[in-house]
Amino acid sequence: MRLDGKTAIVTGGASGFGAGIARRFVREGAQVMVADLNGAAAQTLAQETGARAHEVDVSDDASVAGMTAAAMKAWGRIDILVNNAGITHLPQPMEEVSEAEFDRVLAVNAKSVFLTARHIVPLMKAAGRGAILNVASTAGVSPRPRLNWYNASKGWMITATRAMAVELAPTGIRVNAINPVAGETPLLKSFMGEDTPEMRAKFLSTIPIGRFSTPEDMAAAALYLCSDEASMVTGVALNVDGGRCI
Repeated sequence: MRLDGKTAIVTGGASGFGAGIARRFVREGAQVMVADLNGAAAQTLAQETGARAHEVDVSDDASVAGMTAAAMKAWGRIDILVNNAGITHLPQPMEEVSEAEFDRVLAVNAKSVFLTARHIVPLMKAAGRGAILNVASTAGVSPRPRLNWYNASKGWMITATRAMAVELAPTGIRVNAINPVAGETPLLKSFMGEDTPEMRAKFLSTIPIGRFSTPEDMAAAALYLCSDEASMVTGVALNVDGGRCI
């Protein structure tokens, strides 16, 4: 019960790493909002876990405002925000990525962090406390070829995490990030381009521990960074990557 009495929003919380984080937070005593573009999937997970569901487009200001208002109406405060929602473009030469794909990747992976900060940071400042966790990627530390603009969006997120942390520390708000390596999530096929035994073996060969990351791996790291046990930790981008970035 390391999050007993806490409230938490997890964006992209209906599947993959977000679902793992949401489930673990509920088990640890938090009241959780599973916020996802797929409202039906969010509702299914909420019913399964005892969380609440909210359909949101994290790249849209009005939608993020609505999510924030719904959380405040339900709880009266937001203790934890996990910016987990993310997408990628398919592996291809950087100059062949369309403008629409580029705009969508940056809107979901970067602009969303700006929008949630606009609406939720003032509430955390007023409360004098809060924990924000940005789910970045090892791609922002050690870029993979042919995923150029996805890499760049995650590098942006890591820098944003550090900038937010140093600005918000005096207000009682901590901001950290985790950097997953490729994992068993709906995005895995998009990262690889094709899901074949050969492509999986190629990806796994870059991970010294020899396996993909799991939602449970991310949930354990997220739990620590969002709990009071990490009260002296801010501005960290923690690699949860089986040694890939060594």
